[in-house]
Amino acid sequence: MADAADESRAGLRAWAAAALVFGSSAAVLVVELVALRLLAPHYGLTLETNTLVIGLALTAIAAGTWVGGWTADRAAPRLLLGPLLGISGAAVALTPALVRGAAATDSPGLLLLASTATILVPGALLSAVTPVVITLRLTTLRETGTVVGHLSGIGTVGAIFGTVLTGFVLIARVPVSGILVGLGVLLLATSVVVQASGRRGRGDVVLALVVVGAGLGAWAAPSGCDEETTYHCLAVVEDPERPTGRVLVLDGLRHSYVDLADATYLDFAYVEAMASVVDTAFPTGEPLDAYHLGAGGLTLPRYLAETRPGTTSRVSEIDAGVVDADVRLLGAAFPERTEVVVEDGRLAVDDLEPRSLDLVVGDAFGGVSVPWHLATVDAVEGLGRALDQDGVYVANLIDNPPLAFARAAVGTIGEVFDHVALLADPEVLAGDDGGNLVVVASHSPLEVEAVLGRIAERDLGWSALTGDDLAAWVGDAPVLTDDHAPVDQLLTPYDS
Repeated sequence: MADAADESRAGLRAWAAAALVFGSSAAVLVVELVALRLLAPHYGLTLETNTLVIGLALTAIAAGTWVGGWTADRAAPRLLLGPLLGISGAAVALTPALVRGAAATDSPGLLLLASTATILVPGALLSAVTPVVITLRLTTLRETGTVVGHLSGIGTVGAIFGTVLTGFVLIARVPVSGILVGLGVLLLATSVVVQASGRRGRGDVVLALVVVGAGLGAWAAPSGCDEETTYHCLAVVEDPERPTGRVLVLDGLRHSYVDLADATYLDFAYVEAMASVVDTAFPTGEPLDAYHLGAGGLTLPRYLAETRPGTTSRVSEIDAGVVDADVRLLGAAFPERTEVVVEDGRLAVDDLEPRSLDLVVGDAFGGVSVPWHLATVDAVEGLGRALDQDGVYVANLIDNPPLAFARAAVGTIGEVFDHVALLADPEVLAGDDGGNLVVVASHSPLEVEAVLGRIAERDLGWSALTGDDLAAWVGDAPVLTDDHAPVDQLLTPYDS
């Protein structure tokens, strides 16, 4: 007489086994990649965030595979498939509401716990599907290699499919919450089919209600976004003290300020410092050929178009959603003679004509993270080649004590340009506080006193470091290269 385990193996055809392994493996990678987008507004799209998510996903896969195989040897595996898929579906669908709810509490510990659970729980449950299916398909030891090899290969192909589908299709077209709730519903529907085929589908009614509730919760939970772009949670906020003022918020941080009625109104101190450099480096009103790394709210291109009519500005912005916001949400068309190209600025640097630019503005940031490949000496050399002999490179840096990244970035720029100055609030320069720093570089001498005079006119209270003082400030900071640019570690010095 056949035992319960033998009966449970009956009825799972090869194509069904392949479909379950393929789909569950794909789902694990969808959850992993979407989790990166879900957590970026809270932790930044940094190397640490990527490492955390990948590590948690691999832990989930290892734990799920291990426990799933152990359980399948001790219980009727046919009866495990439906609950695994159904519960994982509910967990996936609950993820957006859970993370946003934890973020709303302003508790870092609770947010970390919720973030960990949203990857570990569905990842482990979905990863347990493969060993359970393998157990169902193994009816004789002579087929062990074939069954395990085929299904393992199919699982890998499923993971590849999930990666490509998410990265190239889903994230570009569907909000993060929609992806997760949709995946949760799909997993639950699969669970219903699997359990119904085993005549045990009634238990999924409760899970169906959970998924519906999760979907409603994800829809109702405030995201803080006007829209989710390819790279950011984006919002445009009106300034309550200035009716025509708009703030571009990316991943919860204020990135740009634009006054729709006055292009010369510069709210951010670092932008005023940059404008002060431009005001004093070139004759008043003279049109410039400028290149901008990062669009933000197009604050400086608008300023240049207003104060230096005829200025040509080319802007590289990697996020098409930010460009759309500049046109639609900010309520303003592009400044005159300004071309905005959706592209990675590092790739655009290689196409810049030698000695073709008067001004390069570096102000590209990904939420709370720094695009490291724009900070290396290899990238700065490309900018140096594109600038005219009297041209100026002005860049915004953001760092916190002990300013390890800022020191490395300034030292790296000094490897390319003969003349470098650093502008910031004195407390920031002293390492007592964090914030924005503006580095200025040129192949020709800089009029630093004139810049400080213009900064004083704007009541900024910033000071400057140059020459030996700047060299001492940089100290033995490493030069950043394409081969070695530990930007994330410099920004978050765990050993300090």
